[in-house]
Amino acid sequence: MSEEMKSFTDLGLSVQLVEACEKMRWYSPLKIQTEVIPLALQGKDDVIGISPPRSGKAGAFVLPILQALLEAGPNLNTSFACVLSPSRDLVFRIAEYFQVLGSQFGVKCATLVEANDIIDQTNQILQQPHLIVGTLRQVFYHLRLTQGFSLARLKYLVIHEADLLLNDQFEEQQLNDILSIIPSERRTFLFSSTMTEKVHMIQRLSLRNPLKIDVSSKYSTVVTQLQQSCFMPAMLKDCYLVYILTEMTGRKSTVFTQTCGSAFLLALILKNLDFRAIPIISYMSQAKKLGALNAFKSGKFNILLCSEAARRGLDIPAVDMVINYNIPRDPNDYMHRVGWTGHVNAAISFVNPYEAGQLEMIERHTVQVFYFSGKKLPVYPAPCENVLLWRGTVREAERLARKEIKESGWKSGGYLGDEEVKKISSLR
Repeated sequence: MSEEMKSFTDLGLSVQLVEACEKMRWYSPLKIQTEVIPLALQGKDDVIGISPPRSGKAGAFVLPILQALLEAGPNLNTSFACVLSPSRDLVFRIAEYFQVLGSQFGVKCATLVEANDIIDQTNQILQQPHLIVGTLRQVFYHLRLTQGFSLARLKYLVIHEADLLLNDQFEEQQLNDILSIIPSERRTFLFSSTMTEKVHMIQRLSLRNPLKIDVSSKYSTVVTQLQQSCFMPAMLKDCYLVYILTEMTGRKSTVFTQTCGSAFLLALILKNLDFRAIPIISYMSQAKKLGALNAFKSGKFNILLCSEAARRGLDIPAVDMVINYNIPRDPNDYMHRVGWTGHVNAAISFVNPYEAGQLEMIERHTVQVFYFSGKKLPVYPAPCENVLLWRGTVREAERLARKEIKESGWKSGGYLGDEEVKKISSLR
């Protein structure tokens, strides 16, 4: 696509959609949109779009589908397109784009997600929406159990954030079952932040001779130049965390941990030190997770502790700083975590001597998005003598936190009950 083509009009969108984009304050297309939209509007090919988190992937399929729907005419009463997305938050965001951008020509959109009123979802389906946006599990549920729901006349299938879509063999089978009952002559758009083996598998199952657009290496802002590593003894990680959060006071931060137990314990430690921190862990119900996430988004809390398993099911908002308390074991997880920072903010990865190999693997596999000499993460300046000043205070906060956990009967491998959730939710 020529560099001169910088407006939505240049991409071939209708006047109505260009005006709708302006009302959404989408004044010019992003890179992935510039590359994908013309291909989606022309011809009948399937498309793969690879682009980092928060780079405009949703707009790259929402706009072409709306244009195709507009051209199909106002009397279309069928499931014209289905979007499968990995999390509830992403489903609602995509549905909002469809509804706002398509409001001028009466677009009907159904949202199918877990933990929502099944009767309301069934009523949405019975109104014969043009668009179905949902999680894989919930779309599969309604196809199996909701009478009259069919995708037999589907024109477009979108698999959104494909590298996060499948978490187990059960979901793989659900995707297979859905693909077996939708028309083979449909068009399929697959979008992902990374091209993993799992994404290759989904590609083989669902796409035919796709055109591949990869703009991930063109982004200098997705993985910020303030990515840094911080080497430390494992026993001092909590002290380093408190030191950095204190140095960065007032910043909106997400701290990623590998386990639920770490996130829960750190939340209590930080609470005892008067930080405004709240955890999201996989043992929480979906409603509790969303409540915590909304409290973080609203500014009631400015530090979010998030376990790796919980991260995969939520759309975490952009933040000022990401801290990898546990460095990810998979370079793709690193990309997803760091992708939630804004354009000029910080991402700091804690590394102990036993994790140096993991850092080297991440640097090798994501070298195309690093923009500093030597292709190595620079070291975050945390003078050990300054960090050690926190040792006594942090130890006491940890002692109190472990006492609270022991008294509640909760352990890292156990079940997080209502009392524990209540305790965390009431942190001040």
